[in-house]
Amino acid sequence: MSALLFEPITINGVEFRNRIAMSPMCMHSASDDGYVNDFHVIHYGARALGGAGLIMLETAAVLPNGPIGPGDIGIWDDKHVEGLSRVTAAIHRFGAKAGAQIGHAGRQLGIDLPSIAPSAIPFTPESRVPQAMSIEQIKEVVEAFRQGARRAREAGFDVIEIHGAHGYLLNQFLSPLANKRTDEYGGSHKNRYRIVREVIDVVRSEWKGPLFLRISSTDYVEGGNRPEDFLIYGKWMKEQGIDLIDCSTGGIAMVPVNTYPGYQVPAAELLRRELDIKTGAVGLIETGRQAEEILQNGRADIVLVGRDMLKDPFWARTAADNLHVTLPVPAQYTRYGSGWQRSQPRLPAAELNSTVERATQTILS
Repeated sequence: MSALLFEPITINGVEFRNRIAMSPMCMHSASDDGYVNDFHVIHYGARALGGAGLIMLETAAVLPNGPIGPGDIGIWDDKHVEGLSRVTAAIHRFGAKAGAQIGHAGRQLGIDLPSIAPSAIPFTPESRVPQAMSIEQIKEVVEAFRQGARRAREAGFDVIEIHGAHGYLLNQFLSPLANKRTDEYGGSHKNRYRIVREVIDVVRSEWKGPLFLRISSTDYVEGGNRPEDFLIYGKWMKEQGIDLIDCSTGGIAMVPVNTYPGYQVPAAELLRRELDIKTGAVGLIETGRQAEEILQNGRADIVLVGRDMLKDPFWARTAADNLHVTLPVPAQYTRYGSGWQRSQPRLPAAELNSTVERATQTILS
């Protein structure tokens, strides 16, 4: 049986072996100055070995005052490139593509430094009041995204995703709840989008490959952004060369959200249908059958799996079992992957899988 979930997809000249991506999730395990370590190599490499087509790393901060929390990885210094290259090499070794999500936390800075934001509005009444950004500070952030894109290229990533969601800096500019500016960066949709436009332009000056942008398609608050607003923003994103919009929700305000499997998929479906742009679906995608329904019904082009892939590095194989799809078995996980194999001729993948399947049936019978 075939399944669309396991069909290759090509985005801006890069082919992914299937339509499963690991969603970016903060691990808070880097050094205080943003350097990755063995944990990241093993953590992300395991999901690549597990069969996902695209492994998105957690947000890499483009400036030292941009981490979401302690231990976030950085991409603000050329010295970060060496460690990130180790991670991308591990991902590539196991057949997946590597994605860098670059961003800035803005007023939701998670470390003990002064925070910046479009306006001097705290995230919660108990939060520190951020500094309203000057035009010069805006220019510094835009340039930092450009440099982050350059470093991502040098580190061997296959995809860059600009983080414009979850209440972080670019989302703060887009949302009328956090952006009360009266200059050219506030007010109308066009003005609130201005910094995003500038960031996309400078990233594209350094990056010719697949470029994604993660959005929060709704703020869940009266007076905030709704999916219809992203029909406006999304049109501009497409015109600027964004290849895929990664459709998440929320984060600009501390409000309860009714979550359920696939609760964020309608936004991906809306933008894909109305803008004719590729979209990624996220939000409690738990099973292969659920993911296949999303793709078969044209609701998104890829699925991004988060929590369930943390629980199961081999989620792609679990999804294949759910859909009765046979995937190649990593040779190391069969008797042919032992030290004995090194002195024997390697079987072609199809023959190896057939042999393993026959052996398994013999054991079970």
